[in-house]
Amino acid sequence: MKFVSVVIAAAGLLSLPALAAGDAAAGKNKSASCLACHGAAGKVSVPMYPNLAGQNALYLEHALKAYQSGDRSGGQAEVMKAYVSGLSDADIADLAAYYASLKP
Repeated sequence: MKFVSVVIAAAGLLSLPALAAGDAAAGKNKSASCLACHGAAGKVSVPMYPNLAGQNALYLEHALKAYQSGDRSGGQAEVMKAYVSGLSDADIADLAAYYASLKP
């Protein structure tokens, strides 16, 4: 029974990238406020900020939603919360798709 649960969980994880449904072109248009900290192509020049280029889209979506809800704290969380507070789920999916589409 435990083996079956592990197989089902693994199959679910493998299908996760298919769930990311953002529009990378729209995300590029929405990324202007991200550029100051995360760089023009999602690659930073200041090491205190993370590179976003090539990052997993679902990870980015979850991270942005966690900033919105306040589930992420510390570091630059309050700054991020201010930037993402007005984003819709579609905006977040688009930004995630855009940054995931870039070369790391």
